[in-house]
Amino acid sequence: MKLSLGPLLYYWPRQSVLDFYADVAASPVDIVHLGETVCARRHELRLEDWIEVATMLAEAGKEAVLSTQSLIESESDLKTLRRIVAQGRFRIEANDMSAVRLLATHERRGWIAGPALNVFNPHTLALLMEDGARRWVVPPEMAGTALAELLGAAANRPEVEVFAYGRLPLAHSARCFTARHYNLQKDSCEFRCLGISDGLVLRTREGEPFLTLNGVQTQSARIHNLLGDLPAVAGHADILRISPQGNHTLEVVALFRAALDEQLPPASAFANSRALMPAAPCNGFWHGRPGTEHHTAT
Repeated sequence: MKLSLGPLLYYWPRQSVLDFYADVAASPVDIVHLGETVCARRHELRLEDWIEVATMLAEAGKEAVLSTQSLIESESDLKTLRRIVAQGRFRIEANDMSAVRLLATHERRGWIAGPALNVFNPHTLALLMEDGARRWVVPPEMAGTALAELLGAAANRPEVEVFAYGRLPLAHSARCFTARHYNLQKDSCEFRCLGISDGLVLRTREGEPFLTLNGVQTQSARIHNLLGDLPAVAGHADILRISPQGNHTLEVVALFRAALDEQLPPASAFANSRALMPAAPCNGFWHGRPGTEHHTAT
C-alpha cells in the first residue's frame, strides 16, 4: 500500500515550506500533493515555485501531484486553475467542479478526484471516471461500511485514497474566520494566518476544543488517526493520505510505513503516535459515528 502526503493546508513561511519538502524527498512517502488549496491570498509560493518543488520530488522518485483550490472565488483563481490544467507534466488533483470541467474539456486523463468533490455514490464516481478520473480521494466523513458499499456497487473501481491522519477539513467559506478572530476584514487580513502552523483552536464555553480555524477553512480540533484501524482500512484502500501538521509529520509517516510493512503492530504504532499528535485522536467518521469520537479497533 502506498502513502500519500496531502497538500499543505496551513500558511507556513516560504523557507519553512521548502525545508519541509526537502525532508519529504528523503521520506518513505510515495505520493506528494502540492499547491495552495485553501486561500488564494496565500502567496509565499507561486505556481512556478510549486512546480519547482514538484520537479525536485519527482527526481527523488516521488509521484508529485498539483492540487487545485477547493473554493474558486475570482477570475484570478480561475486563471491559476487554467495554468495548472495547461501544464502537462504533473498529475492534477481536482478539488472543485470547475477543475473537473477544465480537465474534461482538455481531455486530460488520469487525474485525481479530490476529497472536496464530495463523492458519496457510485453514479457520481462513474461520471468522474468517464471524464478521466483514475484515482478517488474518499471524503473524510465517509464511513468504512459506506465506502465498501459504494465500491461494491461501482461498475469500475478507481484507485482509492483514504484520509488517514490529520485535522479533518470540514468546510470552506467565503468568509475568513482567522481574519475575523483578529477583528480584520478578509481583504485586509494582514496575512495573520502566516506562521500559524496548525490553525487556531476554537473552544466551547466550557473550554473544550471544538473546531480549528484555518483561514476560510474550518477543521476538526481533534486529529483523525486511522493507525489503529489499518487492518480494516487496508481492505478498501490502495493509498493512505497523511495531512501535514506543524510538527512530527514525517515521524508519523514512518509509523504508518512501519505498520504497513508489518514491522510494528497497528495498535503499537497508534500508541507511539500519541506523543506526536498536537491534539487528542478521533476516528468516529470511519466507524459511522460522530467524527469527534475515538474507537479502539477490536
